[in-house]
Amino acid sequence: MIHVCPLSRLEETVARTRASHVLTVINRGTTVPRPAAIRAEDHLFIGFNDIVEPQEGLIHPAAEHVEAILGFISRWPRQAPLVVHCFAGISRSTASAFIAACALAPERDEAAIARALRAASPSATPNALLVSLADAALGRQGRMSAAIAGIGRGSEAMLGEPFEIAL
Repeated sequence: MIHVCPLSRLEETVARTRASHVLTVINRGTTVPRPAAIRAEDHLFIGFNDIVEPQEGLIHPAAEHVEAILGFISRWPRQAPLVVHCFAGISRSTASAFIAACALAPERDEAAIARALRAASPSATPNALLVSLADAALGRQGRMSAAIAGIGRGSEAMLGEPFEIAL
């Protein structure tokens, strides 16, 4: 199971789900206290801004970020849940959870995963650039990007509610 939440609900989500691994996708330099239940080697921090095209002074999602996400996901033993979070739990984390679900279940239809994401989180608005980069890395031939475009922008929210995606 993959759980998604905003930074403000990280500790609570890890405790409630008894997660063993945490993926943090947030602005570089943001202080993210690692939950006590998570070992240092089971927490990956990836720092980039929530933007979909390069902007001066900001760090946009890039291939190396996707490589790090895919590497971390491949090492997750799946015996206990994974928590993925960003600042708001709406864009970078939902994109990362979608990427993880596609990578871990290559036989699953991308559109079905995207629809499950939307059903679980009305506010989910996965970062399109991050998804596009993962689409290329996973050889999904545009299907991941099309699936996310197909669910459209999520409802307006300042913070997303924690949710889960089954694999």
